[in-house]
Amino acid sequence: MTTAIDRFIELLRIPTVSSVDEENVDWGVFATFRSALVKLYPLVHERLEVELVAGHALLIRWPGLSSGAPLVLMAHQDVVPADPAEWTTPPFSPTVFGEGEDETIRARGAIDDKGALVAILEAVEALLADGFSPARDVYLAFGHNEETAGDGAGAIVAVLDERGVRPGLVLDEGGAVVEGVLPGVTRPTAMIGVAERGVMTLTLTVAEAGGHASTPPRMPATARLARAIDRLRRTPFRTRITPPVRAMFATAAQAAPPALAAVFRSLGWTGPVLSRALALLGPETNALVRTTAVVTELSGATGENVLATRARAVVNIRLLPGDTVEGVTRHVRRAVRDDRVEVEVFRASNPSPVSPWRGEPWQRLSAAVRSALGDDVLATPYVQLGASDSRFFTAISEHVYRFTPFHLTRAERDCLHAPDERIRVQVWLRGIEFYRDLLRAS
Repeated sequence: MTTAIDRFIELLRIPTVSSVDEENVDWGVFATFRSALVKLYPLVHERLEVELVAGHALLIRWPGLSSGAPLVLMAHQDVVPADPAEWTTPPFSPTVFGEGEDETIRARGAIDDKGALVAILEAVEALLADGFSPARDVYLAFGHNEETAGDGAGAIVAVLDERGVRPGLVLDEGGAVVEGVLPGVTRPTAMIGVAERGVMTLTLTVAEAGGHASTPPRMPATARLARAIDRLRRTPFRTRITPPVRAMFATAAQAAPPALAAVFRSLGWTGPVLSRALALLGPETNALVRTTAVVTELSGATGENVLATRARAVVNIRLLPGDTVEGVTRHVRRAVRDDRVEVEVFRASNPSPVSPWRGEPWQRLSAAVRSALGDDVLATPYVQLGASDSRFFTAISEHVYRFTPFHLTRAERDCLHAPDERIRVQVWLRGIEFYRDLLRAS
């Protein structure tokens, strides 16, 4: 008998790799993936309304018994590339290793994001087999180019908007169940993103006449650019506690030692000191309390003995709620302090609106966390550090959340977009139960 794990492995084998240049995408592979979904989840495709949007994105409607505000469960079909030479085993040949609670599946997409996509379909298929009907409409929204900030999810939102659909709860990938991330808190914590940081790409460019490398000028373009990059690095954005992070610490105070609990509950006084401390504790906590900027690409001369006529750096910036594209651009120009370095915004989006961490939608999420993932798991709001397709849905819903229902170690989180991406089997199976419990409550 085919099991959930067998189906998961079959779908992980299909290399649905997206690309910024969509002419380089093998869309036949995506068609193969969708055909596999039809075979593996027959009830979903026989009983629900399935349509393609923007050529490759999947929108599936499960009609409910009433006209209440719908539930939207999101995931994306695409994965990032993987270099087989960097992996312990081939990235698209899923490998199962370990045993018991440590049994693990290693493959590209195991977490990001086929783990969630397949878990959602497993939950829906099982509920259909049981004869379950949701109280209100349920939509499954599976984009095809999330990893490249493409148009799939945006096209789905446009379709729903045109039909007057206003979801009461939207859930996309995001935070996980973690331990040891917040100072002094050892209790497992479900980090539910109530907002996500904005994403911005800008370029730093220096132009000069060029020439032969044997006779360089005092300040060649590459040196001027390097100085600008270092100045930006040494002028970080200020740290601060945003309202969602304030709420996160107020919640975490329930599980913190008394001294730290007092600090967490008194952020009006302790916030500035705490934010500076968090910035020093590690990359994850630093990203919770400040807008971050990092150079990700560099280019210069066309040859080893040629002076660069244009030296260029690409800067990836993630904006904390409350910051704006305009304000961030001003900060970069002030940090660089050089009129000969051109600062140009390539693409940008401001941080998302903040969804409430009180009320019925939040309570539904929290209840599913407790029932499926454990009574000891503490559900807390936080700011999603990366970007997701959920940002499009803020145009049609005030209740957009970002949470992947998997209990992940630091090592497992570190393998996202990296070699040896993996998820423990029991962790993944509990994720299916989370989606089932959430659907039953909808």
